[in-house]
Amino acid sequence: MAEERQEDSGAKGLQWLKECVIGLAVSVFIIVFLYQPVKVEGTSMMPELKDQERIFINKYAYRLGAVERGDVVVFRYPGDPSKNYIKRVVGVPGDAVEIAQGQVLLNGARLEEPYVPEQFRDERSMSALTVPQGCYFVLGDHRNLSSDSRDFGVVERGAIFGKAVFAYWPTQLMGKLR
Repeated sequence: MAEERQEDSGAKGLQWLKECVIGLAVSVFIIVFLYQPVKVEGTSMMPELKDQERIFINKYAYRLGAVERGDVVVFRYPGDPSKNYIKRVVGVPGDAVEIAQGQVLLNGARLEEPYVPEQFRDERSMSALTVPQGCYFVLGDHRNLSSDSRDFGVVERGAIFGKAVFAYWPTQLMGKLR
């Protein structure tokens, strides 16, 4: 009877170890190939994303689909590829982007930006720029505190490695990003 219990507990232990290994392998696959946790550093994307907020980025989204206007993307900073930035795509290849006293004009029309509250707008201007093929024009939502395409220029497609999709920490901010 004691031998049966010992064999039974040994089998349960082996089963538990097998389940842990499978769970770990699935987790590694998801983090390496699909979703990656990222900590937001800075306030340039407020109010959508706050400093120290934790989000998941989808690393596979742009292998299947195109980067679209309005997407919140994570990319390697053009001035120092060891740093990652997170910004909103405002202009896609072929778009004419101009900023007149803080108002973004896209292809000659005023861009409606409900994600930029009045208190976060600025009065900066920028002469018209046509976004080259394979590049994107990005801006932070907190315009008066953001270093973005107004400062460092357009972002090449190859530098974009993820789409921000879900906030998970702090829990009161948990949810899908818009």
